Order: sequence, then C-alpha cells, then structure tokens
Amino acid sequence: MRIVFAGSPAIAVPSLEALAAAFTVVGVLTNPDRKKGRGKQMSATEVKIKALELGIPVIQHEHLYRQAREEIAALQPDLLVSFAYGRIFGPRFLSLFPLGGVNVHPSLLPSYRGCAPIQAAILSGDRSTGITIQKIALKMDTGDILSQLPIGLDGRETTETLSDTVSQLSPELLVRTLKAYRSSGITPVAQDDALATYCTFVDRSDALIDWSDSASKISSAIRAYYPWPKAFTHFHDRVLMLTYALPYDGELPGVPLEDTMVPGMVLGASGSAGLIVATGSGLLGVTRLQLQSKKEMDWKSFMNGNPGIIGSLLS
Repeated sequence: MRIVFAGSPAIAVPSLEALAAAFTVVGVLTNPDRKKGRGKQMSATEVKIKALELGIPVIQHEHLYRQAREEIAALQPDLLVSFAYGRIFGPRFLSLFPLGGVNVHPSLLPSYRGCAPIQAAILSGDRSTGITIQKIALKMDTGDILSQLPIGLDGRETTETLSDTVSQLSPELLVRTLKAYRSSGITPVAQDDALATYCTFVDRSDALIDWSDSASKISSAIRAYYPWPKAFTHFHDRVLMLTYALPYDGELPGVPLEDTMVPGMVLGASGSAGLIVATGSGLLGVTRLQLQSKKEMDWKSFMNGNPGIIGSLLS
C-alpha cells in the first residue's frame, strides 16, 4: 500500500516510524510551522521533523484546498492514515484514496468522540480507556471500527503519561490492523451512535480550580490539565499552578480537621503526600507546584521558598 500519513504532535511519531518500516509511506501531511516560545521562532511539528529524518516528502497547508489535493494526488496514494492531525477531511480529499482513510483515536469509541479524549477520560475518573483504529468518515469519529485495544487506568495518570502510553501502544496495533485490512481479514463494525459521548477543545479557563469540588475531582482536573494548560489557583494574588496531586486520606497530627476544613486552606504537609489542602469534600495532597513566572518544583522546594503557604487560603 502507498500510504499518506497525516499527523502533527509527538504522540503520532512512533506510529509514523512503524508505518514507514512496514509499508511505503509516500508522503506526510502535517500542520504548517508555527512561531513558538518567547523568541517566537518558527517551529516545525514533531511529525514533520521525523518525516524529514526518514526522507519522506512533507506537505503543509492551512487548508486542504485544490493545491493540497493536487500535491497529494501526485503521490498516487492508496490509503490515508491519520493520527492527531486535527482537521476534518472533506469528500473531495478522501476521494484521492482508493482504499479510503484510517484514523487512530485514543479512546474506546464511541466514547469520547472529539479532540481531547485523553483529557476527558482522566477528568471523568475513568478506570479504563483505550485506542481505536477506525475508518475515516465525513462526520468526526463516526467511522466503522477496525480494531480496539483497552488500557487500564489507576487514577494516577496525567495527560502526559497517558499520551506516552497511547503513543507507545498504537504502532503495533496500527500495523497489525492495516495488514489485516489490506488482506480483507477484518470486518468493520459500525458504531452505536446511541452510546456516543463527546469531548471538546480544552481552554485555559477550564483549568481554574474550584476548591468547593471534591478532592477526587480536583485531582482529576490537575492530572488532566498537565502538561497543558496546567490547573491553577491563586496564592497571595499570584497565579499558582498545581501540576500533580492526589486525594489524601491520612491524618495531620495536631490539626483539628473538622474545625479547619475551609475549601482551599493549606492545612500542613505530610511526607510523600505533600502539601495538604482542604476541599469541598476530602483532602488533597499536592506534590508539585509552579508559581507564575517560576519553574515547576516539588512541594518541599516550594515550601522552602514560600513558607507562608502553610495556613494560606488558595482562591
């Protein structure tokens, strides 16, 4: 099969490498270079960087209009494979591929159709998620399922760690699925739309912590929004990002918890559990923090530099 791979972020890179080793990847479609960082230097996507290392032609367009379609058609592709490309493929574009398109989606469809399924699974406190290889349809994430791989969750994952897991497990599943698909060894299964759930774009404002929520819900939010946009609160009128935290069910010697359970109050510290903060229901142990314009650090280092954190009210 002559494959065009569409993708942009790091999560898709191992799948591109696996496809290039197993099939003929004739081109890579990725997002245009963007200005990043304080210096606003032009930066290529991780997928583009890897494609150039592999010697694969790279195509970059803001829109998949005529010029993009002509460049893709010149490659004489058979199949489109997409992983985190971030754009909808229209009927004219999909018609360029005799074998259609296949997409890697990091959830067990029809759960979490949309652009942020990894964050959604963590936010919801799910105990499992997975990877779906599906046929590309005109409506987002509605295509027939070719294969799925469940992934168990233990409630400690961040979006960063779960993305890494998905990135490492996807290549073998994708290659195995495409080989079976090429030989007609897979019967596509239609999704049950009645069971579908959806997720939306994550916005910076979503990451503001509401201390009246439960410790479990706040922990899920902190882990879901790491490494971006990072859950945040306010400490002495400065933005304070909390980058890792888990519910805490231990004790705080000398602290009468029933009298001090004001949501957002930093009650003390407890060994490996970190800074203990009261919530609307239960206690939260915060182990990593990042003050505005400062580096991320562990809770002990933060407390050494900010001793007033104990007894303060985060808002």
